[in-house]
Amino acid sequence: MIGYLDLILRLVIWFLLTADLSPANIIIGVCIALILPRNRTVTAVLRDWLHVMWEIIAAIPTAYAEAIEIIFRPHTVEDTVMERVKPNRTPGLIFLDIFLITFTPKTIVLKYHEDGWYEVHRVRRPRRRQVGGELGDEPPDAPLES
Repeated sequence: MIGYLDLILRLVIWFLLTADLSPANIIIGVCIALILPRNRTVTAVLRDWLHVMWEIIAAIPTAYAEAIEIIFRPHTVEDTVMERVKPNRTPGLIFLDIFLITFTPKTIVLKYHEDGWYEVHRVRRPRRRQVGGELGDEPPDAPLES
């Protein structure tokens, strides 16, 4: 079953790249999807695929909300964090994880480290802090408070 999901993922990526659903392009896409090498050492669980697909569907309204928030309330603080890759991830699931992180406007994966980490760039609003008895914005280059 998982082999079919990998094949479908490759075909979807092919059709998104070519934007052509002609019979010739479908045949070429199937041939390329079958020719590309597969990693048979790690097996994915159908539950993991369904969970990632659900997260992608749930990320759509989140992406719209974040885009609207960025328009009306600018985000001036940037930082880079390392996120751990979930265990037992196939290359297809790692691709979908990277897609999910990058799909939302506030985050983007800068690099995938082979030892199991994503390097993620984020933008956020400055934290509010107490300044002389009044609430004030944190300067954009101030260090994060713990």
